[in-house]
Amino acid sequence: MSIWYLAFFTGLFGSVHCLGMCGPLAFAVPSRHASWWLVLVDKLLYQIGRIVSYSLLGVLVGLIGRQLWVAGLQQFISILSGVLILIAGLSRVFKIRSQVRSAIGIGIFNRAFTYALEHKAGHFITGVLNGLLPCGFVYLALVGAVSVGDTIDAVKYMALFGLGTLPLMLLATFGFGLTGPLVRRKINRAVPYFMIFLGLWFILRGADLDLPYLSPKSAPSTEVCS
Repeated sequence: MSIWYLAFFTGLFGSVHCLGMCGPLAFAVPSRHASWWLVLVDKLLYQIGRIVSYSLLGVLVGLIGRQLWVAGLQQFISILSGVLILIAGLSRVFKIRSQVRSAIGIGIFNRAFTYALEHKAGHFITGVLNGLLPCGFVYLALVGAVSVGDTIDAVKYMALFGLGTLPLMLLATFGFGLTGPLVRRKINRAVPYFMIFLGLWFILRGADLDLPYLSPKSAPSTEVCS
């Protein structure tokens, strides 16, 4: 499977989690239009704002990943990324909950989001802020993006992740109620197994086993540092 498909499907599966975590924030941003299509435009702008934030985060991790690839650590980064994703998936399967929380980051986000709402910032701006909310699935996508080894590709990876979250989030915030609690619970139970698959794929990708699609032989680096 292509890494780009994995980026998209990580977002698609993760959007079930996003609906529970980020959905209430999106519902809290009112649309002041009476026409349904203008309301839809507002909600779409909100989602585009999130994707822009993810893409900007892709620039950051892409610059880091690029330096690691120049240093010849691409296989190590892919394996390490896979191990971290695998641990995250297994911890959810066996219900091992981490008590480590990004309290400082969430506090800063809450103040910024509240300020934006009080000053009637547009849907796009509040969407950008939403994209910066500390979130386990965003971290998961960033781990994948840093392993691609190129800034443009990292941005593409994070944009595809964001596009994966778009369908469910847009439909839910527009008010269709695409999935009920029972469906969300069933999908949530499947998500850890997808994470395990993703982690194993990254490990195989870095193992350099010369297996088509699963573990292709890495090409020797031709990068020359001046």
